Order: sequence, then C-alpha cells, then structure tokens
Amino acid sequence: MKSELNKTIDFPLSEAKEYLKQAINEKDLGNLRFSDLINKNIIGNFFHAIDFIEDESIDLIIVDPPYNLRKDYHGNIFNETTKNEYETYTRAWLEKLVPKLKKDGSIYICCDWKSSMVIGRTLADYVIVRNRITWKREKGRGSKTNWKNSMEDIWFATKSNDYVFNIDDVMIRKRVIAPYKKDGMPKDWQDSEEGKYRDTHPSNFWEDITIPFWSMKENTDNPTQKTEKLISRLILAGSNEGDLVLDPFLGSGTTSVVAKKLNRNFIGIEQNELYVAWAQKRLEMADEDPTIQGFEGGIYRERNFRL
Repeated sequence: MKSELNKTIDFPLSEAKEYLKQAINEKDLGNLRFSDLINKNIIGNFFHAIDFIEDESIDLIIVDPPYNLRKDYHGNIFNETTKNEYETYTRAWLEKLVPKLKKDGSIYICCDWKSSMVIGRTLADYVIVRNRITWKREKGRGSKTNWKNSMEDIWFATKSNDYVFNIDDVMIRKRVIAPYKKDGMPKDWQDSEEGKYRDTHPSNFWEDITIPFWSMKENTDNPTQKTEKLISRLILAGSNEGDLVLDPFLGSGTTSVVAKKLNRNFIGIEQNELYVAWAQKRLEMADEDPTIQGFEGGIYRERNFRL
C-alpha cells in the first residue's frame, strides 16, 4: 500500500486497456495518414515506426536513447555492449532520424557520461553540434570504487545554421548572494518578498534540475524518466508554439506531455505498452493541470527556492 503522499503512476498493464486505445499501434500505421499521427503516441519499435514520419516534417527532436548499460525497462531489457557496437546502434537510429528534421530544426540527445563519449563523436557526422549541456541529477547511491555518478549530458545540435533558439524564454531566477549597488540602486538585480534575485540566461551547466521523485505528480515507475522541468527548457528554447516535436524513445511520456502543456504538437514512439499507458494517463492529467513544477510565470526557479 502506497502512502497518500506517493503520487507515482505505476498501474499494471491489466489496467491499461482504455489508455492504450488512445495511442496508435504500429501495425495500424500503414492505414493512416501522417496527419493522423500528430498529437499521438505510437506503440512500436522505433526502427519500424520512424518510416511513417514524413521527411523534413519535425521542428524539434528530443532523444533519450538507452544508455550503454544494462537496464530492465519493465521487461524490455537493454544490455551493455562494446563501444563499437554502441556506436553502430547510435548510427542506425541517427541515420533514420535526422532526415525527419526540418532544415531549420534542432535535436537534443540525452546521455550519461559513458554513452556521451560515443554519441557526441558520432553525432558530428550527421548534424552541426552546437553545445554539450551537463545537468546535475543528484540521485543514486555512491560507490566504493568510483565517484558517485550525479551528472548527465545533453548534446545540442542543428541541421543548419538557421535554427530556433529562444534563449529569452528560458530565463532562470537566481538568488543574489553579494548584491552590488551603483549610486545607491541595485545593479542588475531586484528585491522582493522572495529576496534579492536576478533573472539570467542559463549556461550549459544546469544545477536547478532534479529527477522525478515519488512525491511529484509527474513521477512514474520508469527507471530513467526525465523531469518536465528539464524537457520544457529544451522545448521552449528549441521550438515555437504550434511546432511539431518528436520523441523517438518516449518512455513514460514526458516530452509529449510537456509539448502539450506548452502548446506544441507532438509525436512519441515507444515500444513498451505499459509506458505508453502511463504517458496517456499523464496527457489526461495535463488537461486538468498544465503547470510544470519549477517553472512559474515564465521563469525557471532554483531548486528549493521556497525554503
């Protein structure tokens, strides 16, 4: 029996029937038009389903592929491979994925430190690599034989030199530790009931993000889920309202949910039926509550900013 404070979405497949009806099964893709796929999650293998996405139709792609480590995704197991095998796998999905991106489109790829070494190098053969973002995930137990792994990377790349980058839409409100005044007035900061702060552009190191916890409504039992706060920053910076966002390894639906909350269109592809059902549940919840934890009034807040 879960605590009343535990909001994790983790119902079993036996209770997923109605949610799965709202998604598209890959066996039906041949009978549908591309327009029928917009604002839908697809249950299916990426390497099959991606063929039904039109070339140069996607404004923004967010990829959270299996990292090169053994992980059990509720019955779908990904096993760690050699670097060469992982590079071959990475090239296989990149070669399918990049043609779907519009000429002014962007792609963000999530990875851990080990897979990052392969993905970053491989990515440069297909698109223009712009940056590597590192974010502080801060969870997990330590190791007696290595440093605790509390960072992950996100590679940012574009198809051309003409791309969307809405940096003013992702401002972060930071506390001012040493407020400086000029002529008796605050210089580049403000004072309020929240304290002294300034709104600033984010760098490529994000320490205001966390992974989902059991007390968060967005949390599911997916072992590699990203937070809505993290994905929203990518969507706001990399697309405009009405644009089409694709997530080819959707997991439990964060990209689709955030795209909906931010007035973007979406297509998600995920082979695990249970995760798709959880994603559909979250889309339903988004109709009632479109807020994103940690993003208020168009501004990102630091972790524990209310304390």
